[in-house]
Amino acid sequence: MKILCVGDLVGKGGLDKLRKDLKIIQEAENIDFTIVNGENVASGMGMTKKDYNELCKLNIDVITMGNHTWGKMDIFNFINENNIVRPANYSKGVPGHGYTIIEKNNKKIAVINLIGRTDMPVLSENPFNCIDKILNKIQDEVDIIIVDFHAEATAEKIAMGYYLDGRVNAIFGTHTHVQTADEKILKNGTAYITDIGMTGPQDSVIGMDKDVSIKRFVTSLPEKYRVAEGDCTINGIVIEIDNESCKTMSIYRIKQ
Repeated sequence: MKILCVGDLVGKGGLDKLRKDLKIIQEAENIDFTIVNGENVASGMGMTKKDYNELCKLNIDVITMGNHTWGKMDIFNFINENNIVRPANYSKGVPGHGYTIIEKNNKKIAVINLIGRTDMPVLSENPFNCIDKILNKIQDEVDIIIVDFHAEATAEKIAMGYYLDGRVNAIFGTHTHVQTADEKILKNGTAYITDIGMTGPQDSVIGMDKDVSIKRFVTSLPEKYRVAEGDCTINGIVIEIDNESCKTMSIYRIKQ
């Protein structure tokens, strides 16, 4: 089985690029299952019902979220759908699911979304304790487990990778929007990468207009961010899992 994981969608340009090229990538790579992080698709923050409906028209199995999950009020109209997950370690009682289990090609695939706490201004439970609870609950019910860890700090992501090594098939980082070159299979068989990058404008500062971003850094004034325009790129990874043993065989980056 080959699983495609697509980095954070940024704005209309990112969505248009995905709509244009997703099928091409899926066919070229013989993809069986697709995960897309969609938390920045609505003008760089959150997701509207229109965005969600557009994503549902594509061959996407699970949509993951992050710190901008609640960026648009529309989210409360569809956050409880089975094909979308928000960070499992959000404060107790919020709507939505922290993980989902989808059956595909006779395999039960769990997709778990977590959010980091280091330099992340979101009230959340310890993600390490949270993932333990989830794995204890589902590990005997599923064949494959994939984790999207939406976190700022590289060290926190790497630590989580080692913490989960041998307990999940793959853990990939999102949020920082820059694809890292450290993809690997860890000692006990878990595929890991610190960040899979973004799907959005190439000529930008992590998807945002570069002039606005520079002005904020130079002046320290609260200039309003806006999504950059121009050509977009798709960043992500492909994970290959053995159909018989359900062990992870490989991980590699894609960029288009």
